[in-house]
Amino acid sequence: MKKKRIASFDLDQTLLDHGTYRIPDSALRALERLREDFYIVLSTGRDMDTYYSREYRDIVKPDAIIHMNGTKITVGDELIYEHTMDKGLLKRLFDYADGAGYAVGVTIGDEDFYLHPEAVKELDIQRWGKCMRRFQDPWQLLDREVRTLAYVGREEGALDMEKQFPELKFLLFAGRMGADVVELEASKGKGLIRLCQYYGTTPEEAVAFGDSMNDYEILQTAGTGIAMGNAIQELKDVADYVTTDIEKDGVWNACEHFGFFR
Repeated sequence: MKKKRIASFDLDQTLLDHGTYRIPDSALRALERLREDFYIVLSTGRDMDTYYSREYRDIVKPDAIIHMNGTKITVGDELIYEHTMDKGLLKRLFDYADGAGYAVGVTIGDEDFYLHPEAVKELDIQRWGKCMRRFQDPWQLLDREVRTLAYVGREEGALDMEKQFPELKFLLFAGRMGADVVELEASKGKGLIRLCQYYGTTPEEAVAFGDSMNDYEILQTAGTGIAMGNAIQELKDVADYVTTDIEKDGVWNACEHFGFFR
């Protein structure tokens, strides 16, 4: 029996087209063609077990998920790794972000905990025409187990906080209107290494697709790193291959280019 290797996919703007909020049919067909020879892995800044992500998890049907930039890893229903943020660091970040008016927070389960949630509401209304989030007191997070955070706002805010907190990475979204907030030790790349150990394969055999800065390390870690045509330039610069845009069958075209289909 041939040993499988890993094919890892970011969700937003790699599989999930934000123009339509659908996964293109060509990408879904590609995933099905790959399953015979690859473990299908979702690798994302999201927690795919939250209320606004479960729909896409269930559509993709991944074998494993690298959630929240490598701070939570699941194989099926099994949790194989987790890491939580230092509470002292979290408190200092919240004090600074609150004073500066930055929207920083996270979704846990079915609830949203954000400082200055008005920025999150505004972005949701731009995307979907409404905001359905269940906002709670964000200061409750100081008593919760927090793995990563998100910042919603202009790029200048992310750069400011990154200067103030060198122990954190602010990984810009492809649209540069926010960032994943992650401790330096965490990354999708390290998540990929852990999954390779679990499956008995190697990162050199793995394939990784992405579009934004939280995909930078996993594209460097995987033997084959593929940037979407709509990816930010920094990611294209380190990719082994740049495919077409998400809405132009980028996932399918890359798989055909490399001969991944039987």
